[in-house]
Amino acid sequence: MRASLLSYVLTFAIGASALVPVAARAQAADVTAPTVITHVDATYPSAALAAKKHADVVLTLTVDARGAVSNVEIAESGGADFDEAAAAAAKQWTFVPAKRKGEPVASKIRVPFHFAPPPEPKVEASPPRVDDAGVMTRVEDDALRVMPPTEVRVSGRAPSRGASDFRIAKKTLTAAPHGSGADLLATAPGVYVAHPEGEAIAQRIYLRGFDAEHGQDVELRVAGIPMNQPSHIHGQGYADLNLVIPEAVRSIRVIEGVYDPHQADFAVAGSAEYDLGVEERRSRVKVSYGSFDTKRLVAIWAPQGQAEETFGAATLRTTDGFGDGTRGATSGGVLGQYRLALPYDVTALVHVGAYAARANLAGVLRRDDYESARVGFYDAYPDPSARSQSAGTSRAQLGITVERSRDDGAKTTAGMWLYLASFRSRTNFTGYLERGRVDPTRVGLGDLVEQSNGDFGLGGVVSYRSARLRPHENLGVQYELGADMRTHRISQTQNLLKAPQNETWDQRDDAEIKSTDVGLYGDALFSVSRFVRLRGGARADLLFFDVDDKLGNFIPAAQKKTHFPGFRRTASGIAFGPRATLEGHPTRWLKLSASYGQGYRSPQARQLEEGEQAPFAKVHSYELGATVRDGEDFAVTGVAYQTNLSTDLVFDPGEARLERIGPTTRRGLVGTFLANPSDHLHVAVSATYVHATLDSPPLATPENPTPPYVEGQALPYVPPVLVRSDVAYTRNFGSLLGKPLTWKVGYGTTFLSSRPLPYSQYSPPVFLLDTTLGVRRDFIELTLDAFNLLDARFAEIEYAFVSNWQSSAIPSRVPARHITAGAPRAILASLTLYL
Repeated sequence: MRASLLSYVLTFAIGASALVPVAARAQAADVTAPTVITHVDATYPSAALAAKKHADVVLTLTVDARGAVSNVEIAESGGADFDEAAAAAAKQWTFVPAKRKGEPVASKIRVPFHFAPPPEPKVEASPPRVDDAGVMTRVEDDALRVMPPTEVRVSGRAPSRGASDFRIAKKTLTAAPHGSGADLLATAPGVYVAHPEGEAIAQRIYLRGFDAEHGQDVELRVAGIPMNQPSHIHGQGYADLNLVIPEAVRSIRVIEGVYDPHQADFAVAGSAEYDLGVEERRSRVKVSYGSFDTKRLVAIWAPQGQAEETFGAATLRTTDGFGDGTRGATSGGVLGQYRLALPYDVTALVHVGAYAARANLAGVLRRDDYESARVGFYDAYPDPSARSQSAGTSRAQLGITVERSRDDGAKTTAGMWLYLASFRSRTNFTGYLERGRVDPTRVGLGDLVEQSNGDFGLGGVVSYRSARLRPHENLGVQYELGADMRTHRISQTQNLLKAPQNETWDQRDDAEIKSTDVGLYGDALFSVSRFVRLRGGARADLLFFDVDDKLGNFIPAAQKKTHFPGFRRTASGIAFGPRATLEGHPTRWLKLSASYGQGYRSPQARQLEEGEQAPFAKVHSYELGATVRDGEDFAVTGVAYQTNLSTDLVFDPGEARLERIGPTTRRGLVGTFLANPSDHLHVAVSATYVHATLDSPPLATPENPTPPYVEGQALPYVPPVLVRSDVAYTRNFGSLLGKPLTWKVGYGTTFLSSRPLPYSQYSPPVFLLDTTLGVRRDFIELTLDAFNLLDARFAEIEYAFVSNWQSSAIPSRVPARHITAGAPRAILASLTLYL
């Protein structure tokens, strides 16, 4: 009953110019064509069913600078009924607007529709492919090369998975300043990103009531390459997003919950994938200087005439850090991609990335110490062990993805990736409490924990998505089958060091780990009329572990040696989970959805026993949602959800890593508001509430006779309320030497309610404001960014545990409040030259 699109012929005019071939005008005026975001199929007129006639209609659409269709003209009529059906559908299309030298402008495009009567709907040529789920599309750059007529080829983007499938667009990502690629995630609903352990240790992520630490509960990908590292010594699923250069991020897709069969290990709270690309096709150099002697250099190569995914970016950064000089850091990285068009409708994307950083760490402070002025709020203890804290990390990765798409919606994908990552940290959370494991008589030498982790990872994916099938005129079917795999070789150690001599005085871990994960998934889409859609499938993963624990079966120095230390073991297990989303579209602007899914988190390999059926942290996600949307100008979403996790993890300061605490439950509400009320103003606001509780705490042990957790207590470190807003206003105002000046002002706010802590304590609420002000004239741009503009004094993270920072004193066993200080106000000025 739907019209098939014959082709998508682009000719467009800027302002009052006449229609001319796109290639010629783009070359002359540095213009890019509008890009399809959402597409609505035309419906075959019921009045023409009896005649079963074919018809062709050509429309001329005016796409305004916001990407909306502001006017529809009939260029070639196919009859009144067909003209009306084509026009009604076209008015609902939305676009990324045409751009001239990077600025949105109004444009015109010609769109031919071919109507074919049922039961033999026929696609005549290459339309902007949209499957029955309403897959969003992006026009490829080679659409601009031949005119007229032009066959425009497009690549599909994955269909949405309910109300909590969010695509964070460039407008939102750039509304407020962000210091790192990880900080961009804070624009997603319910996400807060912190850096309590400095610039060379992965960020801490909060999402929907999950304290994901360094990535344990959020599956993170960059250009399709997984960032989570399994069985990392610092935390299961450790993922350092500092590799990402913010200026090279085009969008981020965040799925909150586990409802997509593509989601794999660590997708407990959800998943996030960074889409890299540079929209404005001009190379540039950006130089920044700011507070704490911070210097940053960014260079981007983005050649004209190439796809947005083709770019090169490099960055260098150095800073003294805030406080008393214990937070100095140096970092640098490169990102690059190249998109190739190969024979037989095949495209390939090659990705490379590398990052390295070293930073000094200030560590934690006891609340009673900084309140009594024994130490400054932003300082570190004047203690050799505290001032020996540091971290260093590096990662290099390579990936290639090959795709072949057909006009009927079928697509075949194959990809491979590899990475090499190293990590070393020295942190002290507890001062002088630890007793030697090798020699128990040694105590009070300092709890400076040194951790090292080396990881070589190799993986790949293959998948096939079928053509759109029509077994019945009111039923559309499409399916996908896929497999992915990853294998890792991991070496890790953990020791206690005595500072400042840098002497190892105790050994805790020394292991070599080999792990392999093979996943299979199936996904299907059923369109029952244009009002109801069901997406569902399942995923199964086989995980295998080979652990050489060199300190297993350890013999303390005072005991008789009856064997050699070491514990070598293997374990495996299978995780399986169904996922489904039911959507209803009672009107063009309203979408209702219900979702359910099961996911998993793999175990920390060192905790497994010989022959054990590898235990998995199983997650069950439930969600009801509604979205009201008017194109790209207005959207409101409301979600109610529940998540049950079989085994949760929390940070153990004594071991400086994650430990199990038992099953947990989270129930909450999410609301989002997105608006583009004019060409100049962009507003994005979200609010999340969660009630997160511990269902069954760990039992007391001789080593820990009084666990800090009780049944039903609020989960520690998780803010029950999180509110985020991003607002930007951009407009041309005035001119300089005959060139217009483009001004931009924007801000981002974050509110965190009081966070529960162990031992029935709570941290104070936090409110942060970041702002940006910029002006651009053609090839030169000046920007002034302010982070924490109100200079709020806040704790990046707050803990409650036992510590002793007076090495000569008898340690108290009473838990104390500890904080890592958040950064005070910082100003960063930038100059960008476009080449």
